Amino acid sequence: MSSRSSRSNRKNAAEFTLIREYFSGHPSYHSDTVLGIGDDAALLQLPSDHQLVVSIDTMVEGVHFFPDVDPAALGHKLLAVNLSDLAAMGAEPRWATLALTLPESNPEWLKPFSEGLFALAQQHKVDLVGGDTTRGPLTLTLQVHGIVPRGKAITRAGAELGEQICVTETLGAAGYALQQLQQGEEAIAIRHHLERPTPRIEVGLLLREHATAMIDLSDGLLADLGHITERSGVGAELDLEAIPVHPALSHLTTDQQLNLALTAGDDYELCFTLPAELVEGVRQQLRAMNCKMSVVGEVQSGGGVSWSGAWKPVGSGFQHF
Repeated sequence: MSSRSSRSNRKNAAEFTLIREYFSGHPSYHSDTVLGIGDDAALLQLPSDHQLVVSIDTMVEGVHFFPDVDPAALGHKLLAVNLSDLAAMGAEPRWATLALTLPESNPEWLKPFSEGLFALAQQHKVDLVGGDTTRGPLTLTLQVHGIVPRGKAITRAGAELGEQICVTETLGAAGYALQQLQQGEEAIAIRHHLERPTPRIEVGLLLREHATAMIDLSDGLLADLGHITERSGVGAELDLEAIPVHPALSHLTTDQQLNLALTAGDDYELCFTLPAELVEGVRQQLRAMNCKMSVVGEVQSGGGVSWSGAWKPVGSGFQHF
């Protein structure tokens, strides 16, 4: 018993040192963070007349990232993919909790990982308020909490007939970078699209006032737009010629470009529906934010996602199982 207790005490001491060294002591950005890291649980004060928006993602070595990935990029992406979920709901980021399963306590890995995480947290004013650490195969789980005025969250369930289907920026670069890396190439010019995605928080906040349905593109436009059509009880017809394919794919065949842009995923751009009369006004507002918007289709009756032409997708988007 005493021996086991001693091992437990040593483990706790090492764990607390790790937390203190790399994850605590950062400034709080919000007065409604009543109590953060350092107690059994965090105390958070939800602002009056707001709702809490919560999302969680897990990343596993060998499944979601390569073993040799830059730890700083990994810290960035772990937070970025969660913030992208908040952006898709039109929510303002507030807090995060982090669970780390580590094969060992490695300062050469932990330091850049935490720096990448906190650099993006500072950019979007996210308070890390708690979490857990344990030993095992490298697995990273982060939960984010955001706020939205009561009744203002944008869900996947509001698309209506005749509305325009839109996406931000370009698609396919992350999928192409992954393809190159899997083939042993370096993908230097576009690797950041895969490893350091940009969460469209400010865009999501703007679209909260205009979009009728929205989703972030993590699994590919075909799969993710399909979630909107299913939840909204509508269909969608895509204009394949309007898909904003990233310029890095320009030397590929049309079929290859479309397959990467529509099914590869990992773009973390926003797909949303708008009443036709709002399209140009929203386009101008996004342009002022240095964000490109493309109309890629229209909401129609029926179900699922369709298009004209002979192109057939290879796969239907990323699937875990």
